Amino acid sequence: MTAPNALDAPHEIPRIFSHPYRVATVGILLVVTLIAFEGMSVGVVMPQVAADLDAQEIYGVSFSAFLIASLFANVVAGLWSDRRGYALPFVAGVVLFVFGMGMAGAAVNEMLFLVSRAVQGLGAGASIVALYVMIARVYPAVMRPRVFAALSAAWVVPAMVGPAVAGFVGDTWGWRWVFYGIIPLVLPALVMLVPALKRRPSDEETSPGEGPRSRPVAMTVAASASALGAGVLLYGVDTVHKAALIGGLACAGGLALLLYGLVRLLPKGALRFGRGLPTTVMMRGLFSAAFFGVNGFIPLALHDVKGFETGAAGLALTTGALGWSAGSYLQSRRTAEPHRRIRFGAACVTVGIALSVLAVLPGVTGWIAVPAWVVAGFGMGLGLTTVNVTALKQSPVSEQGANSAALSVTDMLGSALTLGIGGALVNLIGHGPAELVWGFAVICGLMAAIAVAALLLSSRVAAR
Repeated sequence: MTAPNALDAPHEIPRIFSHPYRVATVGILLVVTLIAFEGMSVGVVMPQVAADLDAQEIYGVSFSAFLIASLFANVVAGLWSDRRGYALPFVAGVVLFVFGMGMAGAAVNEMLFLVSRAVQGLGAGASIVALYVMIARVYPAVMRPRVFAALSAAWVVPAMVGPAVAGFVGDTWGWRWVFYGIIPLVLPALVMLVPALKRRPSDEETSPGEGPRSRPVAMTVAASASALGAGVLLYGVDTVHKAALIGGLACAGGLALLLYGLVRLLPKGALRFGRGLPTTVMMRGLFSAAFFGVNGFIPLALHDVKGFETGAAGLALTTGALGWSAGSYLQSRRTAEPHRRIRFGAACVTVGIALSVLAVLPGVTGWIAVPAWVVAGFGMGLGLTTVNVTALKQSPVSEQGANSAALSVTDMLGSALTLGIGGALVNLIGHGPAELVWGFAVICGLMAAIAVAALLLSSRVAAR
């Protein structure tokens, strides 16, 4: 009998909390927890913000301002990470995020609140891209599915306590303290990440790429064009029913700027869903557009149509995040090919959106939104996390920053456009309880169509 070859011995994947990775893992999870807490909390108190600042018409735009600013920061941070390492863009992003939270808490009118949301978006966008590059550089490829599963799990605590805490704080001391309360939590996260931030990048990691997406000036111009184009497009969508000519021109100009930027920011062939990486990147945008296009309006619908208290209206967001974590854990077990997991995730998002419409119908309890959003969240955890892992696997080392930025660009753009269009639809149809029923139903119909498109296109994730 021959002796077993050492190469045939089972290889145990290192644990993300084992000694070499423990501190970096904890620090990354703390940062994601902070960003998650902000996301869960702001959605819950937005009805209070809109009422206090007389800002009902910017309900959807306030989310879009955050996301459009993130889009610009994604690209700049991705370029910076590829050329100089991830440490400086990460720290700069965290500082901007905290400053924006303070500005939001101190806002006295809707314009200042919108500016503060944009500053928060710049910070969050830079931080997230830098974190993705950090994961690609610190952890070997075999560990990354587990790291991304842990990132999704980091949403669980904010999802469980965030809406309730935000609702309690908003009802007791006012919505401003929801923003102020996050600021002191930043320092522990930064301290935990000091060792990872001190890591010196290798020459391969900082060698400039050779493609068009490696040119800083051209990419910054493209990012500016995309962000400006998205903003102008949303302005046109919201204005067209009041002034058709101005709104139509704004829509056309915004769309032209947006396409100019996206052609340069995304991998070649992305806009036509080319096989492999191009479609993988676009899947991130379709998932985010469908899910967050509904997610942002669930608290408003339950609060204004069904009369839920602020905390109760945010409970669906909690359950959605729990489903997200479960789906992300399942993808880390690698039970099927990536495109099959993405397809099943898109199907779950479609079903969850369809079920959520029932929550605003007369004679149906609003609590139906809870199981509906568990299903949708599960689909996001399974599909979106698979997209992230697959995109990094398909990326050369010198393009990890650019492709991480492209993922975030489609993510932020998809969410920003659907939230902005949803807000415009609500403004057009009306803000009364009866009108919100119709507005929410129309929004869900549009987002379900996007989720179906993701389902149909998912097979193109696999390269030939």
